[in-house]
Amino acid sequence: MSIFYIIAGLLLLVVGGEFLVRSSVGLSFKLKLSKIIIGMTVVSFATSAPELIVSLNAALEGHPDLALSNVIGSNIANIALVLGVTALIFPLAIDKDFYKMNWPMMMILSIVLYLFLWDDLMLSRIEGGILFLSLIIFVVVMIKMSRDKNLVSDEVDESLSETSNFKIIAWLIIGGFALWGGSELLVNGAVDIAAKLGVSERVIGVTMVALGTSVPELAASVIAALRQEKAISLGNLIGSNIFNIASVLGLTAIITPIKVVDSRLLSSDIFWMLAISLVLLPLVFFPKKLVMTRVKGLVLLGGYIAFIYLSYKQLS
Repeated sequence: MSIFYIIAGLLLLVVGGEFLVRSSVGLSFKLKLSKIIIGMTVVSFATSAPELIVSLNAALEGHPDLALSNVIGSNIANIALVLGVTALIFPLAIDKDFYKMNWPMMMILSIVLYLFLWDDLMLSRIEGGILFLSLIIFVVVMIKMSRDKNLVSDEVDESLSETSNFKIIAWLIIGGFALWGGSELLVNGAVDIAAKLGVSERVIGVTMVALGTSVPELAASVIAALRQEKAISLGNLIGSNIFNIASVLGLTAIITPIKVVDSRLLSSDIFWMLAISLVLLPLVFFPKKLVMTRVKGLVLLGGYIAFIYLSYKQLS
C-alpha cells in the first residue's frame, strides 16, 4: 500500500501542478500582466507548488527531515538528473544571464541556507523571512532587467489568454485538491516505507520524494528536448532551484520552523547540492563555451547516479 500511496501521490502532484499553472497563467492574463512577469513569477511559483505543499505538509506533520531533504534532493535532481538527461537528448544553448544573475543567486542562497542550518540546526521564522524577501528582490531585479532588454517569456502558453473565468476557478480547485491529496499520500507513503525498511526519512526524502516532486520538470524538459524546443533552458531549471530554497523553505519556515533531525543532511546531502551547483560554472565554459553538450549531460547524470548510490550505500 505504501508504494501505491507514493505512485498515486506523484500522479496527483503532477496533475495538480499542471492545473495550478494553467489557472495561474489564465488569471494573470485576466489581470493584464505581461508575459515576462507571468513567466518569471506566476509560472515559476506555480511549478514549485509540489515541493512547497509536500515540504509544508511534512513539516506540519512532524517530519522536518522530509521537508528539508525534499528541497535539497529536488535541487540536486533538477541539475544533475533533469539537465543531464535533457542535454543527452538535445544539447542546450546557455544564455549569458546564467552567469550574470541566475547562477550567482542560486549559489548565494545555497550557501546562506547551509549557514542558517549549520548555526543552530534550525531554519527559523526570521531566516525563512530573509530567504523569501531575497526572492522578492531577485524577481523585481530580473523583471526590470528583462523589460530593459525587451524580452518576452517563452514559457507562457498564449492560448491561455482566452481562458474563461469558470475554467480558471475549476482548474484552481482541481489543482489545489490534487496537490493537497498528492502531498498527503506521498508523505504518508514515504514515512511508512522508511519505517518498514529501517531507512531514515532523510534518505527517502532526498531520493524518492525529491525525485517525485521533480517529475514535472523532468517530463517537461524531456518532451521539449525531443521536440527540439527552446522553451526549457538552464535558466529555467536554476530558477526552479532558487524558488525551492527561497520560496518553498522560506514560506515553510515562516509558518513553522524547520529543525534538522538527521545530521547527514548537513554533513553530506547539502554538500552534494553545493558541489553539483558549483560544477555547473566550469561545465558551461569548458570545453565548449555556453553550450551544454551531451558529454556534459553525461557527467551530470553520472553525478546523480553516484549520489543516489552513495545515499543508500550508507545504510548497508
